[in-house]
Amino acid sequence: MTLNFQSVPLSIFRGLVAIVLLASVGCVGPSVGGTPEEPAAEISKALGPGDILKISFPGTPELNSSPKIRLDGKVSLPLIGEVEVAGKTVEQLHKDLTDRYASQLQNKEVIVGLEASAEAVYVSGAVNKPGKILLDRPMTALDAIMESGGVSEFGSLKKVHVVRVVNGEHRTEYLSLSPILSGKTTKAYYLKAGDVVYVPN
Repeated sequence: MTLNFQSVPLSIFRGLVAIVLLASVGCVGPSVGGTPEEPAAEISKALGPGDILKISFPGTPELNSSPKIRLDGKVSLPLIGEVEVAGKTVEQLHKDLTDRYASQLQNKEVIVGLEASAEAVYVSGAVNKPGKILLDRPMTALDAIMESGGVSEFGSLKKVHVVRVVNGEHRTEYLSLSPILSGKTTKAYYLKAGDVVYVPN
């Protein structure tokens, strides 16, 4: 049925507009053509089992090690033994180890880093180097694409797919990342472990 809006009283027309607006607000589904709302990522990700640390002692290099965080969330370190590290950020662990080693070393400098992360995301489709990307820092969908060598000659950033498992179901978000490359300000979309980013042709 086609409505001739010129013949519809103003009060009824306003009512129809209100109904349409309410219906559109109530619809929930994948975002198309825009970046979905996503809270800002933490400054540094929390460490967890499977992550491999890199701990260096400039004044005592023989103590350098690259321990892997065990399933119980701990690592064993020279001189101080067992240390609970899971759930801490690299910055928090650095402070903790600096305090612990203060009475053990003449040169109290300790350098703590993340050598490899157990968490990863996967990038496929029209990128130059598709594959697994270690999630060793807060990473956006665009970051992951750039880590994969950028979009290939035939790729498009207009409708990038991000597939995420939520409550045992695969859910897909559609991101329009092309405005970012033209200098427009857009909301960053941060990835989570296990996400799959697909760049279409």
